Amino acid sequence: MDVTHLAAVDTSRAARVLSEVRAARLSGRPGPVAPRPVIEESWDRMLRSGVDPDRGVRADPLSREEVQRRRETSVLRHVLPVLREGLLAAADVAHHIMVVADEDGRVLWREGSAPVLRKADGLGFALGADWREDVVGTNGVGTPAVVRRPVQVFASEHFVSFQTEWTCAGAPLTDPRDGRLLGVVDVSGPLETMHPATLAWVDSVAKLAEARLREMHLESLERLRAVAAPVLARLTGRAVVVDPDGWTAAVGGMPYTRRVALPKRLSPGQRWLPALGLCAVEPLAGGWLLRPAADGPGPRGSARMVLDLGRARRWSVEVSGGAGSWTRELSPRHAELLYLLAVHRSGRSASGLAGDVFGDPGRTVTVRAEMSRVRRYLGAFLQHRPYRFAEDVQVEVVLPDDPRDLLPHSAAPAVSRHRGSAPAP
Repeated sequence: MDVTHLAAVDTSRAARVLSEVRAARLSGRPGPVAPRPVIEESWDRMLRSGVDPDRGVRADPLSREEVQRRRETSVLRHVLPVLREGLLAAADVAHHIMVVADEDGRVLWREGSAPVLRKADGLGFALGADWREDVVGTNGVGTPAVVRRPVQVFASEHFVSFQTEWTCAGAPLTDPRDGRLLGVVDVSGPLETMHPATLAWVDSVAKLAEARLREMHLESLERLRAVAAPVLARLTGRAVVVDPDGWTAAVGGMPYTRRVALPKRLSPGQRWLPALGLCAVEPLAGGWLLRPAADGPGPRGSARMVLDLGRARRWSVEVSGGAGSWTRELSPRHAELLYLLAVHRSGRSASGLAGDVFGDPGRTVTVRAEMSRVRRYLGAFLQHRPYRFAEDVQVEVVLPDDPRDLLPHSAAPAVSRHRGSAPAP
């Protein structure tokens, strides 16, 4: 039985059924129906992490000053008009509110029906609140951030009891350039206002917001390209102009590459970059001019790489060695691929990785495209034919305490097998 669709015609009955399902699960008894898979998996994470089903954790909210600081630095501020236009008018009529949280699960914007906003205050669903899944349980902000897909949570599908008269539908907002999580947009309200179509509506507006971010990126590269044109025309030798995140606006005397891996704090001078070697780095309006040395040295000595998969929502790779150190946040797909290469230090072919990730060894084109993107920032640290880490790279993998929490978004067969290696609870 699909309880969420039952709720569209009989909210009270659906709420009663879900209350029985939740009570049965918490007591270890069989329930009248099984929870939906996305909810059951979230409940399992909550039980393992020790979230109190009666109280949650209730982290302290951010100060007004910190909320404002995060608003001013969040990329999501640029797509608020898109979110408001797509969600607010209908949400107000339907007695919902729109909530936008950042990648840390902190509520930065909250707008809509005034009575519902007051009810949200009573739940602690206020500006600056921490709405991560491992803090307040299964919900429409924290759970989509973990599984990286839209999720609707109705009534007692919420893990923590004080939210069980609430319904929410949230969709992750990701950077369209690299898949990095930027935050979550959520529509929430009292349980009687829930409808199965709400989730598709929220997801479609989230995709419009991501499309707007893509347009803004292309526009910024066009502006930087106009700045770069006269500069490159005066130069001889190789040069590339990139924006502050390393995305290429223009090149001279060298092949085009979509992105150059930059350290978090780049400064002018002679710098070693993984994909280019030793470079002269000069600031430009809106970006950087990189001029690779004719025979620039590679990294000196052995390197150490830390692949951090220990967190539920963010994954990163940190490389350190003779040429300095740098860190890069990973997209969900790149986190999967680097984990599998760390497991198989002798290397994996494109067809092997395709089988690992998709269960289909024939999907080599997709794998090669993704690995090409990975090699742009790992450079000589990652080799191919087969794909593998270089022999002189020491690779350390930071994993979750419980193997069942490994890359919870991932449906890759090989990742699922490693998750399944955990002992039964």
